[in-house]
Amino acid sequence: MIIMFLRGGINLKVLYFDTSSGISGNMTLGSLLEITEDKEYLLEELKKLNVDGYNIEISKKVKNGITATYVDVILHEHHHSHNHEHRNLHEIYKIIDESNLEEDTKNLSKKIFLKVAEAESKVHGKSIDEIHFHEVGAIDSIIDIVGTAILINRIRPDKIISSIVNDGHGFIECAHGTMSVPVPATSEIFASSNVKFRQIDEDTELVTPTGAAIIATLAEEFIPLPMINVEKIGWGAGYKDLKIPNVLKVYYGEIEDNMLENSKDKRDNSILVMETNIDDSNGEILGYTIEKLLLNGALDAFYTPIYMKKNRPAYKLTVCAKPENIHILQNIIFRETTTIGIRYHFEDRIELPREIIELDTKYGKIKAKKVKNDNEEYIYPEYESIKEIAEKCNVPLKELYKEINM
Repeated sequence: MIIMFLRGGINLKVLYFDTSSGISGNMTLGSLLEITEDKEYLLEELKKLNVDGYNIEISKKVKNGITATYVDVILHEHHHSHNHEHRNLHEIYKIIDESNLEEDTKNLSKKIFLKVAEAESKVHGKSIDEIHFHEVGAIDSIIDIVGTAILINRIRPDKIISSIVNDGHGFIECAHGTMSVPVPATSEIFASSNVKFRQIDEDTELVTPTGAAIIATLAEEFIPLPMINVEKIGWGAGYKDLKIPNVLKVYYGEIEDNMLENSKDKRDNSILVMETNIDDSNGEILGYTIEKLLLNGALDAFYTPIYMKKNRPAYKLTVCAKPENIHILQNIIFRETTTIGIRYHFEDRIELPREIIELDTKYGKIKAKKVKNDNEEYIYPEYESIKEIAEKCNVPLKELYKEINM
């Protein structure tokens, strides 16, 4: 996705999801295909997954008088018994990472899968690594999620917003038996994100866990349709015949940036926080682990002294990271420390705009961050740069800080 720093007068290319009739993976694919009008691009990109055993049928279906695109993943005969094969998150990430898809597509696909993994983990009371997906581990759901990421990366909107998400009520049959609507995984995805949803008088499931994860990952706001100059509308058909049209409608057009508040993409301000308690590892190993984590994509990593059972002194390791780096960092923690479990949660983050500058001093140039907050600016020297000058010129570090008025 494109991250923009917006200024007055700029028109934004926007996707608006009208989820008044719910959302599923194949409904999303159908609607985005109508916007891109390029099914061959989708099919060619999906080949890069190197997953076989299926065909994709793209057709038109009429739902309550509305003609919409229906995307169906047809498994080959010998794959039918594996339609709901179990895969864990690591195996799905491996399929994505080993593909030749664009990096933006890979990252978005993994973010969507992580939403489902977190929800399943919460529902079943197990760690993410212990969760083996059922429906979402199947080929058709992999195609739905990765296909969605492919088409979003093709469209590259500046902003994605959604209506309030409508789901039905009652009970449905799924892999774990009879479940109330919204099913547990969908409910947990809603609870862990900023999705606004409600139930309507439709005795069935309107939002699948895949659909919930897609809209929770893509949309940054859930508001009525703002004033928009519509260029295209995509209609994606579901497989159900209901008293309401079982379709997802997606608008593509332009909106002036001053029509929307909080325009910076909130999804990219959300970070993954990993935590684990360690009471049987020495200081050298802990310090080395921190270095490895920071070198491999951790945004921050630190230890906090704690007391565990029987009042044993221990440390809590906390790692802040981008969701797409979860497996690299997780494997470092398991490999380098003695822990056997890691907790995960998301936290919102506010970042001040900053830029790297060079300060002229009588000892030489020093790199620093210039940070803006409202109408104020703050200058913070980079430690490694100031340390290098201090050692080179044999000057106390505190003198250099005085030189730049810290």
